[in-house]
Amino acid sequence: MNVQSILGSKGNAVETIAQTATLFDAARQLGERKIGALVVSGDGRAIEGIVSERDIVRATSGGGAEALGNSVGSVMSTDVVTCSCGDGVDQLMSLMTDRRIRHLPVVDDHGHLAGIISIGDVVKARLAELEHENEALTQYISGH
Repeated sequence: MNVQSILGSKGNAVETIAQTATLFDAARQLGERKIGALVVSGDGRAIEGIVSERDIVRATSGGGAEALGNSVGSVMSTDVVTCSCGDGVDQLMSLMTDRRIRHLPVVDDHGHLAGIISIGDVVKARLAELEHENEALTQYISGH
């Protein structure tokens, strides 16, 4: 199983936000969409950064409620780790674990935003793989 198959089942829609938006706007969008991160992009194609719930919590823990008026650009991560459609689930799990990240934007061959994968998506895909392998082994052992 790879990124393309995950996107095939979950879809490739990505929620984005502009660098100039406030952290309050980002928090509202995260809450409304029930997601954990937004890709920062002015045009929906170029990845400028990523902002997560954790980034907003860190900002407000240091600056109080006033920090919600700060721009997304002031707290976003600019060193964005991405993946491509051909990357496998094991590769994603390793990357996400090693880098301690929960969201990976997916880029196409031109480096444009093509989707997003969360750790939940990866775990779900890996569990489906294991279930399929278990069924195949059970059938093999029972001679079916």
